[in-house]
Amino acid sequence: MGKIILTGDRPTGRLHIGHYVGSLRRRVELQNSGEFDKVYIMIADAQALTDNADNPEKVRQNIVEVALDYMSAGLDPSKSTLFIQSQVSELTELTFYYMDLVTVQRLQRNPTVKQEIQLRGYSDSADSSRENRGGIPVGFFCYPISQAADITAFKATTVPVGEDQEPMIEQTREIVRKFNATYAPVLVEPEILLPDNEACRRLPGTDGKAKMSKSLGNCIYLADSEEEVRKKVMGMYTDPLHVQVSDPGHVEGNTVFTYLDAFCRKEHFAEFWPEYDSLDALKDHYRRGGLGDVKVKRFLNSVLQSELAPIRARRRELEKDIPYVYEVLRKGSEAAREVAAQTLSDVKRAMRINYFDAEELADLTGCQTAKYSG
Repeated sequence: MGKIILTGDRPTGRLHIGHYVGSLRRRVELQNSGEFDKVYIMIADAQALTDNADNPEKVRQNIVEVALDYMSAGLDPSKSTLFIQSQVSELTELTFYYMDLVTVQRLQRNPTVKQEIQLRGYSDSADSSRENRGGIPVGFFCYPISQAADITAFKATTVPVGEDQEPMIEQTREIVRKFNATYAPVLVEPEILLPDNEACRRLPGTDGKAKMSKSLGNCIYLADSEEEVRKKVMGMYTDPLHVQVSDPGHVEGNTVFTYLDAFCRKEHFAEFWPEYDSLDALKDHYRRGGLGDVKVKRFLNSVLQSELAPIRARRRELEKDIPYVYEVLRKGSEAAREVAAQTLSDVKRAMRINYFDAEELADLTGCQTAKYSG
């Protein structure tokens, strides 16, 4: 069996640079590497609805936004299968079967589930006041099982995601092992592929918060204009102790330097700040003192603009032909459904619930004929 990638994003808004360095940039590199036989990129609208059930139009509108982000960042429909989760109904059926392999207690222990529940303001009580969104929707709670269905439906060997998704992939591996041991070895156990660069694994928000998040409003989006990016960079959180230019500065925990770790390359210095020959040299000067935050932010802005400019240009061209974008998603969803249907058939055969398959009917007819002729 060849090497297969499956990954994706929830269409709850445009993608930001945290998505880009955490996974999207790597997906493009892997797509172009020739190392993988198949690359599946999913827009997870069904999962988005688990906590946006009261706002389906938001999810619907963001389908095309995410697709535009994907393709403008370099995902090529001729090399990758881009599809919409809800259009592959086999994923829902697989989720239902996998539910019997996971306990409620195990889901409650999943660190990603616990974190996301807290982030979205859910509680165990029925109080649905403004400060409390009330109980947890079952669909949202079962998010890890749904994700396992997505991954295993395409028999993915590799899942390139950010660090925050590591507990989800481990849960998928547990489900695969449980299914294969209980029924038959038909599912593939995936491996997680994390960014090589530590700074890319969990890019902080522009406000210095632990995670860049659409809900926290601390994002730089791939679709942001040049001026929007500049304003967000110049307003970024730095070192609160670096009051005077002469003060020694702290690099660790400094959001601006974390972004430079994620985006900066050696050639950026030759182009934008030849006074330094490397990021290490810049950091050393900042630590000694005598280097102001504004200069460092201006350099970061130049770095980000150089990275985002070609993405913006491709997006502008794609926006001229939205029907083409939808056609890419339609064809991709049809192709994805064919693959998922085969996996579902394998799963039902292993579970002995494929009652009306032709071979099963042939065996049944033969047995009954032998029984009554004897």
